Amino acid sequence: MDLKRLSDVVWEVPQAGGMRVPGRIFADDALMEVVMQDRSVEQVANVAHLPGIVAASFAMPDIHWGYGFPIGGVAATRVSDGVVSPGGVGFDICCGVRLLASAFTEADFEARRAAVMGELDRRIPRGAGKGAIAPGTIVREVLADGAVAAVRHGYGHPEDLERCEERGRSEGADPDVISEKALVRGREQLGSLGAGNHFLEVQVVDRVEDPAAAGAFGLAPGMVVVMIHCGSRGLGHQTCTDHLRLMGEAMRRHGISVPDRQLACVPIRSREGEEYLAAMAASAKFAWANRHILAHEARQAFATAFGVSEARTGMRLVFDVAHNLAKIERHEVDGSPTEVCVHRKGATRAFGPGHPDLPEDLRQWGQPVLVPGSMGTASWVLRGTDRNPAFASAAHGAGRLMSRKQASRRSPGREVRAGLESRGISVRPLSVSLLSEEAPYAYKDVDVVAEVCERAGLATRVARLRPLGVVKG
Repeated sequence: MDLKRLSDVVWEVPQAGGMRVPGRIFADDALMEVVMQDRSVEQVANVAHLPGIVAASFAMPDIHWGYGFPIGGVAATRVSDGVVSPGGVGFDICCGVRLLASAFTEADFEARRAAVMGELDRRIPRGAGKGAIAPGTIVREVLADGAVAAVRHGYGHPEDLERCEERGRSEGADPDVISEKALVRGREQLGSLGAGNHFLEVQVVDRVEDPAAAGAFGLAPGMVVVMIHCGSRGLGHQTCTDHLRLMGEAMRRHGISVPDRQLACVPIRSREGEEYLAAMAASAKFAWANRHILAHEARQAFATAFGVSEARTGMRLVFDVAHNLAKIERHEVDGSPTEVCVHRKGATRAFGPGHPDLPEDLRQWGQPVLVPGSMGTASWVLRGTDRNPAFASAAHGAGRLMSRKQASRRSPGREVRAGLESRGISVRPLSVSLLSEEAPYAYKDVDVVAEVCERAGLATRVARLRPLGVVKG
């Protein structure tokens, strides 16, 4: 596919055929070489066919092949006459990242490394199947109230909610549209990591690029932090499956045609569209609560390992962001404020300074943007800018370089684990053999992804985080 270079880090997929808008890909030369090795550029073009799409079909620097949308895809559709597409959200609804600061230094962690990792290993349920911290009896309450329900049941603290996107409870949720099959799966998994690229990682603030913003976020050089990456588990996956099944017939009824059946979609203001958004928001509340409960358990693990009270751990929530959601927001389109449905699939919301939806104490700095690297490499904290060209969106991670099959063929899991341990990174996997699927070599360079975000005006770098220990499914 012919691409037009607009700047050193912006590429255009020219509008052609049934595309309603052009595509825009944020990448430098090295990242673009990788992008061209799969069919994600074709997916950027396909997304541009969606009814009601405005401005462009965007792709973040961590772009790679996904279901319907590329991972890293962003598209805004007009609420008045546009569509919502589950492929623009993904199966793991509201998958996201939570970052906790602490009162500990790297030296503190090294003195208690075995105890900390042992407690996390023991306390954190993970893997593809059953496993939960919280009882299944509170799932319906969670679907109604999100992380607020988790706090009500003793997980975390009310002040945590202030540092959580949407305060941990997505608007418009309706628990009654969640299927019984999804509920059954959710009851067995509330408070669990899952598998794949999900993790709980102990990190240290390795470098600070923006001291003032880092201080406002509660981060300092040498500080030990905990990053949690997970989503809505089987409940969200089943919800996406349920609604994709319904949308094929609905598309024919609404007279909608798209170039890829994985881009199944319906009008936002249709019965099917409203039901999907209500089910998505309820699933998002499950994900908010899931990360909230895991953070509570991480605090308990540190308190036990260090022999102190939870308060003495100093473990405060920096922020919690989602990267698989569609949200109704107001953005300027062709010079006019317009209500749009912003699909962010493997992309993080990145509101700039002054945005009214940000916590008051962070408003002048912009939203914290959490960009995890691969297992064994750095992660980044960025902050939103007021010149974002892609509906206030930024990258959500390093982005895959290899498929899981390719990665597993390169090295066995035991070698990956030995390599990480030799670099001082403790690994507590549920399955050693699956570690190779998530090895550092399977991902792009997160430092480059963060740099391109900054150069493209998506977000600016605040602090780099280096891994000390990881718990994996």
